[in-house]
Amino acid sequence: MKRLIALAMMVISAGAAAQINKCVDKNGKVVGYGYECQPGTTPEASGVKAAPSRPPAPAAGSGSSSSPSSSSPAAASKSVAERDADFRKRQMDKQEAAAKDNTKTSESEQRNRACEESRAYLKSLQSGNRITRTDPKTGERNFLADSEYSGEIARTQQTLQANCK
Repeated sequence: MKRLIALAMMVISAGAAAQINKCVDKNGKVVGYGYECQPGTTPEASGVKAAPSRPPAPAAGSGSSSSPSSSSPAAASKSVAERDADFRKRQMDKQEAAAKDNTKTSESEQRNRACEESRAYLKSLQSGNRITRTDPKTGERNFLADSEYSGEIARTQQTLQANCK
């Protein structure tokens, strides 16, 4: 509460350029800030100087094209709203771009993983390892016949050429 009062005193008296004092009581406790302290307190320099408030400087190059209404508070708040909308749009664009990058990265990783699995499968086929397949109707595991290896190798090589580059 005391800080709020001190802040209010600083804002109200911001028109004068002077040293703002820190008011300290007999126990050494800070009881407020201001140009003048209450009776029974001692003023100490706070190092803060109040500067007089100045009207905003006109924008460079505004010349004769600016109208008197462009410096009104409504125009200033509208420009803040427009800036806020632009900021939000930039944030949304940035999020969309990040989402696209993540999607591309995950698709690329998935393609690379599929290519590696296909290459490993081709090596297994070429080395003559026993390959099993699961029958989708019965769920039984069936071994690939020796006569089917050449067709499976050709199919796997076509898949690698089409998908792995």
